[in-house]
Order: sequence, then structure tokens, then C-alpha cells
Amino acid sequence: MGQAIESDGLNYAFGKGDARAQVLFDINLRIEPGEVVVLKGASGSGKTTLLTILACLRAMQGGKAHVLGYDLSDIDDAARIEVRRRLGFIFQAHNLHDALTAMQNVRMGLELHGREAMRNWHDPVLHLLKVLGLDDRATYKPRNLSGGQKQRVAIARALIASPELVFADEPTAALDAESSRRVIEVLQRLGRERGTTSVIVTHDQSVINMASRVLTLSHGCIVSDISQTVPSAEGHLKGTAA
Repeated sequence: MGQAIESDGLNYAFGKGDARAQVLFDINLRIEPGEVVVLKGASGSGKTTLLTILACLRAMQGGKAHVLGYDLSDIDDAARIEVRRRLGFIFQAHNLHDALTAMQNVRMGLELHGREAMRNWHDPVLHLLKVLGLDDRATYKPRNLSGGQKQRVAIARALIASPELVFADEPTAALDAESSRRVIEVLQRLGRERGTTSVIVTHDQSVINMASRVLTLSHGCIVSDISQTVPSAEGHLKGTAA
């Protein structure tokens, strides 16, 4: 199996002319399938910009990058849509549909994957909500959920289709310590059992401690790349979609 993510000489700048400000400088990166990687650094260090480029949410400018085998420096709209179907996105804004229950919101994560993925959705959705401690809120609508509960529903929606690669920007900012631990354990298990790769921007030290690898960015450059051994999460994710 090849690299989940690789980049060579990746550069990025905002603005043009005198207003041009470069935010990424020669990013060289290799991330293997199954890794749980944290991007950390001060505000303005380039973490979120790098994340959004690798997640196909921002166009490449300079250098090269491959994600799941796709060349992001030469990708058309059809291929971009195809690769996004293989990704999961977790961001601070939960963006839940107010008229739908927690289960129905999670089910929406399967809609891009066709009719086959939508069959027999009930048990996998309920199982994932249970893993995240929300089985007793499965039929609640967002207005009856706390901010942290809404965020966990959004996380379940991102993971229900078993993405090959998960991108997360401060996914635990609204969560308490126990909920944060559950989320990262799910990502650990997906990595171990299915080879799912996770790339997480965070300042949460408890999340950093659970990552298999920590990259530190400063002024648009990777200044530290540390692998670390973390305890494996227990249990299995038998209910999620294949």
C-alpha cells in the first residue's frame, strides 16, 4: 500500500503583488495509512491552510502533493469529487440539519455513496452513536442537544461511511475530556482495523498525547516531526458501513 499523503515542496500564499503573504514554505511530507497525525503550532503557523489543501478544499499553488494516489497539482473537478467521497471531514462548526434527528443527520454521511451504502443504515448509525456515547440521544433533534453532543453527531456523520482519510480541524474544541478521548479512540481503531488515516489540527494536549505522530508548524514550515507510542484503543467498530 502506498502513502496516504505525500507532498514535495508544497508552497502557498495569500494575496497578490505587494499584498502577497506566503504562509507555507516547501512542505515535504509523508503520511502512511493508519496513522493518527496531529498538526500543531501557534495561530497563523499554516496548520489549517495545509489541512485544507490536502483535503482538496483549497487549490494547489506550488509544489506537488498526492492524496490517496491522486495528484492534487493536476486534478480536474470530476476527480476532485471522486477523492472527496473517500474522505471524512470534521470541523468545529457542526452544520447539522435542525429538522432531522441525530440518527438522520448521521445517515446523511452515506448519501454521497449511493443506494447500496444507504441500505440497512439504521444499525450502523446507532452503533456509531453508541460508541460516541449518544445512543440515548439518537432520536433527538439538534435543538435538544448540547454543543458537545451536536459536535459528536457531526463526527459520527463524518465517520459513518468509513472514509479512508479523515481531516479534522479542532474537532474536540467543544467536547469534555471523556468525549474527546472517545473520539480519538474511534480514530485509533479505524486506523488499526481499516487503515484509516487521520490528520488533526488541534491545541488539545490530550488529543496530542493520543496521536501516533505530531508535526509542529512554525511560520509555514514543519519544524518538528515526532512519532510516539500510544496505548491502543480497545473494542471494535463492527457496526459502521463498509
